[in-house]
Order: sequence, then C-alpha cells, then structure tokens
Amino acid sequence: MHSYAYVADSRLDETRRALGLQTSGGRAPNPRFFTGFLGDSQQAATALLAIAKVAGTRYFQPTTERLRDPVVTCNGDRLRFESFSGCCGVYARLDVLGDALDGEVHDRGTTNVDVNEPLRRALARVTKGDPLHLTVGPDQVEVGTLDGAVVEKKVPLPPRWLRGFAETQVLTSKFDLKAELSAADAQRFLKTLPKGRAAVWAVPSGKSLRLSGSASANAVCLAGPNRLETLIPLLRFAKAVRLYGPPADGKPVASGWEVDLGAQRLTLVLSPEVTRGLSGEGAVLDGLAAGDADTDAELVGALLDFEPRVDVADLADRSGLTPARVKDALAQLGTAGRVGYDLAEASYFHRELPYGGIDVEAMNPRLRNAKALVAQNAVSWDGDTAVVGSYRVNGEACTCQWWAEYRGGRGKCKHVLAADMVRGGA
Repeated sequence: MHSYAYVADSRLDETRRALGLQTSGGRAPNPRFFTGFLGDSQQAATALLAIAKVAGTRYFQPTTERLRDPVVTCNGDRLRFESFSGCCGVYARLDVLGDALDGEVHDRGTTNVDVNEPLRRALARVTKGDPLHLTVGPDQVEVGTLDGAVVEKKVPLPPRWLRGFAETQVLTSKFDLKAELSAADAQRFLKTLPKGRAAVWAVPSGKSLRLSGSASANAVCLAGPNRLETLIPLLRFAKAVRLYGPPADGKPVASGWEVDLGAQRLTLVLSPEVTRGLSGEGAVLDGLAAGDADTDAELVGALLDFEPRVDVADLADRSGLTPARVKDALAQLGTAGRVGYDLAEASYFHRELPYGGIDVEAMNPRLRNAKALVAQNAVSWDGDTAVVGSYRVNGEACTCQWWAEYRGGRGKCKHVLAADMVRGGA
C-alpha cells in the first residue's frame, strides 16, 4: 500500500457555506487550479455522486472496506474526476468541459480528495438552480452548496489503482464506437437488464440494443449488467448514450459506456468479467517490454504539460520518435498514472498522480520474470519457434499453463514476453 497524510483537517465553513476537503498534494506548494461554479449544478452533483458510488462499491466479493478517494485533474479547459471500484472491475470518469465551468483556471494539475458520506448527502440535496461552487487545488477542494458537512477521512490509495489506470488507458485506446442510443432508448434497455454476473453481448438492433449469448459484428460485451446501474440516475439529463468496445472475437472483453450530458460526460469502463479487475488484464506488457520504453518515457514525459488531448503525431514530431514508440512510452507513463485515454475524443490526456518511486517491475511480475529469463539466457530458437526453458513459443502462443488457461485473454505469458524481448533486441 502507498500511504500518505492530508495537509490538514477537512472542514465545513458555516459562514461561507463552503466545504473544504483536504487532499494529498499536487505539483506545487499552494496553487489553486480552478475556482468557480459548475453549470447545470443538479446534473453535476448527480454525476459526482456516480463517481463516488463507484469508488465506494465492490461489485465482486463485497466487504465493509470503503475506498472513496477520487482523482481530480484540471486540464485547463476542463475538470476530470476519476475513480475505480473497490474490486477494480469498474472505472468511472466525469469530464466537466469548458462550457460547464464558470470561473477561473489558475493552474493545471492533479490531486486526490477525501470524499465521505456527509458530502454525498450534501450533493444529493442539490436541486435545479442551486449554486455549486468549486475550488480545486493541491491542498484542498472546496465545494460550496446551500448546506452540507464533511468529516475528514484519511485513506490509503492502493497500488492496484495505479495498475488499473495503466491498463484502462491501453485497453480503451483500442476501442471503437459500436452504437449510440437516445436517452429514452438507453433507459428502457438499462432498466430491463438481467441481474446475473455472466457475460452477455449487447447487439445494435434498430434504435436500441438486444442481448445475445454470443458475439457478432458491433456487439459490445456486458459482464455483470448490474454494474451499469450507476448510469440510470443520469439518463434524465442525457443527450445520448454511446457504447465502445474492441473487435469482437467471441471471448469476454472490456467495454466502455458513455453518457453524453452536453457540457459534461460520464464514462464507465467495465472489466470482461465481474471476477476480473481491470488492473490485471496485462494490456500494458507489450509496451513495457519494448527495449527503449524507459528512455522514451522519460523523453515523452518531459514534453507533457497537462494537455487535455495528447496528440501522438505531435509528440512523435517533437521527440523524434516513431508513433509506435510514443505509444509504448505512453504505456510506460501510464504505469505511474500519468496518462489516460478519452474515448469520446479518441485521444490521450495528461495527469499526475501523487505517487513517487514507482517500481514498474514490482507492479508487473510477468514483466520482471520475463526479464529474468532473458538475463539467464533461457531463450533459444528452433527455426521460428522460441524455446524458453522447457516451453515452446510460437507467435503469441505458448505451451505453458498460463497460456492453456487464458489463451492470451489476460496478456502475454512471461515466456512469450521473453521471446519478444530477445527477438526485438531488448
């Protein structure tokens, strides 16, 4: 676990009717990132409650453990609020765009805020026309409502969240738009979903969707349909609901669900199975195993400045790297939570999480084990087939137990990674 202390106590200022939430710090001692009002306050409050609900929920093996520590980023022209569920199987992000911000941007940066039950109650009481004032900074986030209270709660931020951030940006960067529904059609679909945990497929059918037990063209995997219940309170404000996913190959895969609220967007990413967390998908391993990933990440990271849209082609031009190497560098930066991916705009964005001293190999044991195999000269070749210890690797297939169990569904095994490293000269 990575543990840290908040700067001071969270507090309620009765005179100003402002809620001061202490945070874990940012990139500078005491700047403010944003001060002002959120437009469509009731809609914004409902969306923030959805982010908090995901952070406070375990969809698999529920326990009494409560983790509510959303990440807030000011990218200059927007605010982003992000969280993972306690089981790390659901990722949620609220993008508050410029048209919904009435205030001043002082600086750009990322912080963690302490969110607890009293704040949830205060947000739940926000009605149409009520003011919702927000001050975001590295030392506190002040939320002003007509009433409300907060109790300070210091919580650890699990390393699994970091792995989740890294995996999610790689997974979603391969998603395509599969379907778009009106708010009314989406509401009808979501309210009739089954309660089971089994993976089903949402298939476009006319203006709506139908469920199928097998994948087909433009089908989106839906594992644990109850995990979409978070979206239902927002549908009364929605302009449209969009579905994203990778090419269907018949196996359960992650999926993205976006509620378009006009000047705000809420996105959920669901893991392929309720029992699987997004932190364990192995999507980052290819990028991390690339021979120049460490050096390239250092170069690309120095060029980032909290851009709301990271242009890979522009970074390639400025860094002198190929677009493929830039993407590998972004995967490496993602292991420290420095890069996310926006499905609606099909682009990466920059953030900085309050972590330091990230040990990439410790967070990715398959990567560490693959490097050990390479160091031991355990990889040899029999024609086009790699022989790694007592296992044979042909392309992305291996004769090991990992491959037999997952068949590439959770990323490459250590033997395939080791063969790739040797083949690529890593």
